[in-house]
This record gives sequence, C-alpha cells and structure tokens, in this order.
Amino acid sequence: MMSICKQLQPTVHIPPCGLNLEAFNSRRQTNKVVIVMGATGTGKSRLSVDLATRFHAEIVNSDKMQVYEGLEITTNKITKEEQCGVPHHLLGAVQNPNADFSADDFSDAASIAIESIVDHGRLPIIAGGSNSYIEHLVDVLDYSFRAKYECCFLWVDVSMPVLHPYVSKRVDEMVRNGMVEEVRKMFDPNASYSKGIRRAIGVPEFDRYFRDEKLYDEKTRARVLQEAINEIKDNTCKLACRQLGKIHRLRNRDGWTLHRLDATEVYRRRGNEAEQAWKRHVAAPSAAIVDEFLRSFAPAVKRHAMRVPAMAAAASH
Repeated sequence: MMSICKQLQPTVHIPPCGLNLEAFNSRRQTNKVVIVMGATGTGKSRLSVDLATRFHAEIVNSDKMQVYEGLEITTNKITKEEQCGVPHHLLGAVQNPNADFSADDFSDAASIAIESIVDHGRLPIIAGGSNSYIEHLVDVLDYSFRAKYECCFLWVDVSMPVLHPYVSKRVDEMVRNGMVEEVRKMFDPNASYSKGIRRAIGVPEFDRYFRDEKLYDEKTRARVLQEAINEIKDNTCKLACRQLGKIHRLRNRDGWTLHRLDATEVYRRRGNEAEQAWKRHVAAPSAAIVDEFLRSFAPAVKRHAMRVPAMAAAASH
C-alpha cells in the first residue's frame, strides 16, 4: 500500500540497453514479463521505474489500494514526477471508492494491459505489494498465464528490524504532507471499512477521531489523534510481516523462483551513501538479472513443466 522509498534520493539513472523487444517476440514462443515484489516500503515502485527507463517498459500496478482513484498520500501512490514519464497502468483506475476490485478483476484488467504493452513492443513490469493479486494472475486457470508469458520475479527485501522504523517514520511524513485532511474529506460515518478504498491502512484508524473530535478538548483531541497515528504505524508493520510471509510461502511451498535483492543497507545509510547502496545492491544487480532474462530464449513451458511436481507436492500437504 505504501510502497516507494520517498525518503531516499532520486531514481538512479541507467542508460537504455537498446534491446529490441519486438525482435525478441518473433524469436521465442512466449513473451516475457518482469514482476517486482516485496513488503511495503521496500522500494518496489522505485525499482520498477529504474528498470522501465532502461528496458523500454511500462508498469502495471498490482497494489490493491493504489488501483483506486484518490487518497494519493494515504496509499502512498507514486507521483507523476516519480513516474519519470513511464506509463503506469491500473493506477487510480477505479473511480468508485466503494467498489470491490477482486483478484479476478485484477487478473482480467492486468491481462489486457500486459497484452497491450507487448503489442507495442514494450516490456511489461508488474509492481506492487498485493501478492494475492500477483499469485492469482500468475497461477490461476491451470497456469495459463505462465504458458503465455515467461516470468522473472524480483524480490526487494529489507530486514524487518530495519524496515519497521522506516515505515513508521514514513507515516509521520504522510501526516505532515496532509494525510489527516485527505482522509477527513472521505470520511462517512455510515460507510463500510470492509470494501473499496476505505479498507486502506490509514482510513479506519481515524474513525474514532473524526466521529468525536468536536467533543474533545485540545489535549484529548491531540491524544486520540496520536493514538490513531500509532495504530497506522502498527498496522503497516503488521502488513509488511504478512507480505513477507506470503513471499516466503510462494518461494518455499509453491516453488516460485525469486531473485532476492537485499536493500537493507540502503535503509541503514543516508544521503549519497544511500544512493550508492541502492545502485550497488538493488538497481545494478536487478538490471543484470533482467538483461540476462530478456536475452535468454528458453521456452517458458519447459520451466512451467518443472514446477508442476513441486506444486503437486505442496498441495498434498
């Protein structure tokens, strides 16, 4: 939900590699897709833009809250400036805040977007923290997606003891940037927090504050507000743990081949040292992985065939 390292320096510039994807498409049985995964706050959006500027790609958002229009600050949606001119699909695409955008809806919409990107000779990059969306897209319908597309999974990982203080500080930054007022404009005492964009972390936590703030004196109002902010921090850290657990399950139980990129050192440093750590530990190695992936022509169907026994074994437990 809150998924870009905004407190780090600007995106590392990597010169275009000059790969002709249309030529690649004519030489292999399947098209290729890059999928960027990771817990909230690890830098998935930043990495996807880094890669897109190098490999002539377009990005498909797979964050189930950022797919809705609105709550730009609360959902930590990537800004136009941060997009660096890279086309983004399914970002703010659902205008009804009460609509349910299911995993089936995502799979249908993402498939259309990916097909369009491929038809234009560009590389689709799927990026976002909703692993259930990604899993549904990739492994639903007897793995028809894998039969059509060869996937490269990049996992941006940060040690939880390092990530948790970062995401907590990021909540404070979001509050300074106007999150409370942004959520206040959407507050409806009769609305449900079980569907639509109001499920987003940062919305239900303010319910008590918005309902009763006029009844509080200044001291009580400040205390209740801080309690809501602390709850948002706790829930964000819990989300990161759940996301990491899901990634481990996809890798260890379901047999997904994930390329782990350890970004922990980036968060331990500041200024130019953080920028260099990002380039050294994340941007450069991920670019090398994708470059090799695009230059290989092993049919995806063979890779899929190798996965089936592992999946079957997992299902038997």
